[in-house]
Amino acid sequence: MADSSMDIVSKVDRQEVDNALNQAAKEVSQRYDFKNVGASIAWSGESILMKANSSERVLAILDVFQTKLVKRGISLKAFDTGENEPQVSGKEYQLAGSLKEGLAGDNAKKVTKLIRDEGPKGVKTQITGEEVRATSKSRDDLQAVQALLKGADLDFAVQFTNYR
Repeated sequence: MADSSMDIVSKVDRQEVDNALNQAAKEVSQRYDFKNVGASIAWSGESILMKANSSERVLAILDVFQTKLVKRGISLKAFDTGENEPQVSGKEYQLAGSLKEGLAGDNAKKVTKLIRDEGPKGVKTQITGEEVRATSKSRDDLQAVQALLKGADLDFAVQFTNYR
């Protein structure tokens, strides 16, 4: 019997992020506590820019956006705001956030080390580009690896694709 395999990736559905951003922008434009404070949230190139006239309002916009992301099934680990302090720009405060995608070298090594140390013994891992392929003779072992990675406290989001 052939080995079973799956790919461990860190990807974000851009359409879902766009939908969450549009919902957050609509809520910000309609909520009473955001009236007359210059509150806005929008794409700025590859990042998401939140603006308002006080740092508290910017953090409130961030909270609204994060709530929309969670409701759409997107992990907050995939959205990075850096130091999480709004920057003063003239008379307004702004905060930029970006999406983290792909398992970079260090993160891929963390995943393979975790599987090697704590996962089932029959699972082999291989780093290919920005994803990790896990192979095993048993599908149960791959499901144990999925449970292990979901339960692990990683600082990035992981998804599982090409499960065969």
